[in-house]
This record gives sequence, structure tokens and C-alpha cells, in this order.
Amino acid sequence: MSDALSPHLSSTPLLDFLHPPIEALVAGRGWRELPLHDRIGAVYDFVRNEIAFGYNAGDELPASQVLADGIGQCNTKGTLLMALLRASDVACRFHGFTIDKALQKGAITGPAYLLAPRRIIHSWVEVWFEGRWVALEGFILDAPYLVSLQCRFPRARRFCGFGAATTDLSAPAVEWRGQDTFIQKEGIVDDFGVFSSPDEFYARHGSNLSGLKRWLCANVIRHRMNAQVRRIRAKRW
Repeated sequence: MSDALSPHLSSTPLLDFLHPPIEALVAGRGWRELPLHDRIGAVYDFVRNEIAFGYNAGDELPASQVLADGIGQCNTKGTLLMALLRASDVACRFHGFTIDKALQKGAITGPAYLLAPRRIIHSWVEVWFEGRWVALEGFILDAPYLVSLQCRFPRARRFCGFGAATTDLSAPAVEWRGQDTFIQKEGIVDDFGVFSSPDEFYARHGSNLSGLKRWLCANVIRHRMNAQVRRIRAKRW
């Protein structure tokens, strides 16, 4: 591994992959022993489907907390993905954006939608593979949730809402095949560029909510949001 990639393999307070449950997970799954392509795919599939789409108490959570929660959205699942990749000796970095909140309409409803900022902090993970940076964003929505959307909107191609923004809801590029994966890319507004870690990004740009709004979301509103996500996943529209 070149010296230039060393910062993209280190632990940070948010990428706390030396935390015992993360170490045990990586060792137990045998990810480090896999070829690089399969290693990335195994970690990616774990975060995509074994960590369900949902809303945590905040964006700036350490990977160990996201793993314990068992749910996440773009930013929190991204933190966990980065930590697991680095724990598996895969270099990765953070790419920060904002997305238009219309992308979340349906998954977020009522007062929660009104409280959300017009431009929501968003991110994806970029992994070093075959001499280039490959963008990973398709891990955000777990497969049962995405299938429920596809069943509800069977003729949809270009689609924005319910946590997705894609040019083809019927066949979005969410499977790891050694290429970019996306599920919310079409909702991007601002591009903040790349960072070696989520810690670096949040230190510069902050997160989505603060003060009373943050408290309300963490302690009251997100539970209603997660109940809505569970209804969608269960096809109880």
C-alpha cells in the first residue's frame, strides 16, 4: 500500500474499528482473507442489508454505535462502511454533499419533514479499487425496503422520494460489481469534495440539525420516522 493511501486506512474517533465488537465482526466474517473485490463486496453487502435503512440520533456517531443501533442512513451507514473497510485493509475516503430534502419526502412526513433543512448533509464512500476511486452510495437502502418501493411504484424510472433519487427505480445501480453504486445521487445539490474521514468533514461543515431541533429529532421525531420506514419495508402503505 502506498504512503499516499495511508491516511485512508487509519482509525479516527468516528472510524473506531479497533472497538471490540467491530474487531470481532471483521474476524468472524473472515473478510481480511478474501480477494479485494470480494472483500469490498462482502463488507458492502453487510452494511447495505444487515444494517437496515433508518434514522439514528445524529450524523456524527462512531461506527461502533451505528453497528450497535443496527440501522442507519447515508452518513451513519457510511461511517460504519468506512470503518469496516479500513478494518479489512481497504483504503477509503469520505465525499460530502448536500441533497434536496424532497428526496426524503415519504420516508419523512409531517413535522419531521417541516423541520428538515432544505439542503440535507449527505455523503458517500469512495474506495480504492484497481487504481481508481470508486463511489459507493447504493448501500443506503436495504434490499427489502427498496423492493417495497419498487412494488409500490412498478412503472417508475426517474424517481425522487422515500429516500431514493435515481434515474431508474426499477433497476438502480446498487449491487457491488467493481463499479460505482448509487441510490440518491440524482438528489445532490452541493458538492463539498473529498475528506480522509467523516471526522474531518463534520469539523468543517457541521451536521444537519442543532439546538432544540436536534434534541427533538433525536428523542422524539426520529422514532416516528423509523416507524414510517418500518411500515414501508413491510409494505403497509
